[in-house]
Amino acid sequence: MRSRPLSFDPIARAAELWGERIGDSTTMAAVTSVMRVQQILQSAVDTALKPHGLTFARYEALVLLTFSKRGSLPMRVMGERLQLHPTSVTNIVDRLEADGLVRRTPHPTDRRTTLAEITDAGRERREEATKAVTEADFGLRGLTDRQTSQLTDLLAKVRRAAGDFQE
Repeated sequence: MRSRPLSFDPIARAAELWGERIGDSTTMAAVTSVMRVQQILQSAVDTALKPHGLTFARYEALVLLTFSKRGSLPMRVMGERLQLHPTSVTNIVDRLEADGLVRRTPHPTDRRTTLAEITDAGRERREEATKAVTEADFGLRGLTDRQTSQLTDLLAKVRRAAGDFQE
């Protein structure tokens, strides 16, 4: 994070120059803004989660397991829901397991499937980490609740168009 804010909006200035020298800058300015906001949000979330020994990916995995009916899910399902490659899910579960926050258990009816199950320590850590990220508003500041909902809706349209999900 900067020690002091710039006296101008560099993305607006870049858009102005882009418009003069290249052409329509609408999409470039929007994408550059989203990328910069992603950096801001990532920094805020990382700062909130670091004292809890979690990355956002590990935090999301704990939340997902907490939301599941039994506190456990097949790792394949975790990958689908978190939209991650199986190798990434394995790495996340490895780290959470090493920290005692999840454990691997055999699936009760499918011997080929391993479940990741949240432990009591994982539930406690998720709860503490949730307090930290929600106190920081996940880093998203400057919008009303209505604007935040509109932003979520707009970004969902982009995600849907990219094939992230279907309705």
